Amino acid sequence: MNSKKPSKPFGFGFAQSSASKPKSLLDPEEQTHKKPTALDYFSEEDSQPKKRKLIKLEDDLDEDLNKQDEASSLSNVNEDYVGDLEDDRPPPPRTSTGIQGFVPQGFSFNKGFTNVHEVTSATKLDDVQKDDEIDDPLDAFMLDIDNQVQKESQNESLQEKIRRDDIEDEDFVESYVNHMKKKGIEVGKSQRPIEKDENVNSDEEVYATARAIDAQLEYDSDDNPVVEQKRKDIEPLPAVDHSQIEYPEIEKFFYEEHSDIAELSDERVKEIRRELDMHVSGADVAKPCISFAHFGFDEALLNVIIKHGYSEPTGIQKQAVPVAMSGRDIIGIAKTGSGKTAAFIWPMLIHIMDQEELQKGEGPIGLILAPTRELASQIYTEAKKFAKSYGLRVAAVYGGASKMDQFKELRPGGIEILVGTPGRLIDMVKMKATNFRRVSFLVLDEADRMFDLGFEPQVRSICDNIRPDRQTLLFSATFPKKVEILAREVTTEPVRISIGNVGQANADITQKIEILADDGYKWDWLMNHLVSFCVEGSVLIFVSRKDGVEELSRNLNQVNECGALHGDMMQAERDKVLRDFKNNKFPIMVATDVAARGLDIKAVKTVINYDVARDIDSHVHRIGRTGRAGEKGTAYTLITQKEDKFAGDLVRNLEASGQQVPDALMSLAMQNSRFRKSRNMIRRGRGRSGGRGRGYGRGRGRG
Repeated sequence: MNSKKPSKPFGFGFAQSSASKPKSLLDPEEQTHKKPTALDYFSEEDSQPKKRKLIKLEDDLDEDLNKQDEASSLSNVNEDYVGDLEDDRPPPPRTSTGIQGFVPQGFSFNKGFTNVHEVTSATKLDDVQKDDEIDDPLDAFMLDIDNQVQKESQNESLQEKIRRDDIEDEDFVESYVNHMKKKGIEVGKSQRPIEKDENVNSDEEVYATARAIDAQLEYDSDDNPVVEQKRKDIEPLPAVDHSQIEYPEIEKFFYEEHSDIAELSDERVKEIRRELDMHVSGADVAKPCISFAHFGFDEALLNVIIKHGYSEPTGIQKQAVPVAMSGRDIIGIAKTGSGKTAAFIWPMLIHIMDQEELQKGEGPIGLILAPTRELASQIYTEAKKFAKSYGLRVAAVYGGASKMDQFKELRPGGIEILVGTPGRLIDMVKMKATNFRRVSFLVLDEADRMFDLGFEPQVRSICDNIRPDRQTLLFSATFPKKVEILAREVTTEPVRISIGNVGQANADITQKIEILADDGYKWDWLMNHLVSFCVEGSVLIFVSRKDGVEELSRNLNQVNECGALHGDMMQAERDKVLRDFKNNKFPIMVATDVAARGLDIKAVKTVINYDVARDIDSHVHRIGRTGRAGEKGTAYTLITQKEDKFAGDLVRNLEASGQQVPDALMSLAMQNSRFRKSRNMIRRGRGRSGGRGRGYGRGRGRG
């Protein structure tokens, strides 16, 4: 029996001033060496019979407790109380009213306080009843109450003891519920677990499968668990001024074209892509490879690839790998299961091996963002099996797992590849478990899914926190407008690779660019071509300002009937103009961008950008008003010498749609310093390291 007295023996769990305490309950320093007696618990106002009874009770109680101490020692030899870390006192004792209420449970007049699990306070109420006749009627009444309370207290104590003895035989369902409660997960009447711990709720919408009890969940038609949960908003990372950060130099160009691929003619390249149902756009795109031998991988990586059952590259791998190893950004549009994961992991490994080795507290170099816990886990597994051949470390962070465990793994640094969901990754950065200073290879996988889950602000903030000259690969199963906008913002001169018909540019629209000295030449150009345009069909002319619409429409009305449409017009008036134009009451309409979105008139054969659009997105919407429903159409853009910035955007747009870029437009675009710098990076070809990078396959400082 553990007879050691607790260090703080009077932790009752209720406040009591020293003035109201009995002498025996004061702090040890305040007590005398006199043995406390039962009289210390009564005031002078108490009746004499009551005092006499308590004196006898004291003697009986001492004897009774001593017997109980001896009995309990036999059954509770190994029961040591382990208190809370913040308070080593035993839990507050259970007390009852009446005579027992004056004696705290677990207190022995001879031994002081003992372990409450080893003592059950009891009094000989039957003996008390056999004592002298009770003269006071009130005492008799109170004694009856004491008897009843004492019996109830003994029953409660017995039940509590029974529960303790039966814990090992607890029902497995109850064990599960208790286990989940300890983890902060409460299983309620809905039979759906609801997480409370902040360590496991960063990316709530994607962790249903991980924490659900399959037998207790309903499933939708796609076999996805239906779980009601409360979404947690995740604050994006604050903006970073990259001009104030001195980043280490990076290498991005490692591809050396195999002789077999170099001999392929342009016609053969087109045929290969056609066979793969592949559509590629961009400047100076590397030719697709046919086999793994054409990639230029070293023997270590090739052996692992073969070991895991790869026999021939998939379509997306044949084109994406050589492009990525050329240091180019990629927009890849391919379905899940197309082999895209390996298509970005293999080039990432080559990239990492040619960078400076990580120091303490640094890392990662390769960062992969995924929308869901399940996908992040799959990518982690795939990356780990290939990274092993180079001795690189891979880690994954996502919700549903402890933040602290992930923090401990990342904090020391040395992780070359990090896979994560946006929310948990932001959590780790805010906790200073990791940082993006060394990230130079960024992958956004299933970008459309991340947007569907509401992660757009988080994804943008992560991209903005990484060095601007990084290499970025974005993959998406679909390519909605919002993903297209993101792709344009986070990539530089990307190569667009799509498998199948997803994301294909509209091949029914032919774009023609007219470069003029200044705005004064636009009217003459229009007059020289307008008649032939009207012969082919309706003509839609876009200008940038409302007063420009009024002026140009007035001038055109002197030549041919023309309509005008802009935002200052009443809605009824605008509807009438659109209706008349659609019904061919006049062949020409001049409009601002207000008419660009949602306007569907099949008769429009020609779109003229009299003024260039405010951005390339508006330009795309403008020219999309022709070439509707499979009909052919032509879009003309009049651009002046001062609009070199927009010329660069036009070059990229034409390349993305697979159309020829006029030399005059390229020359104008090259006058823009930003475009010129990005284009020169592409034309560096193999780069300073001759296509292999410095220390290829080992990395600088890796031995």
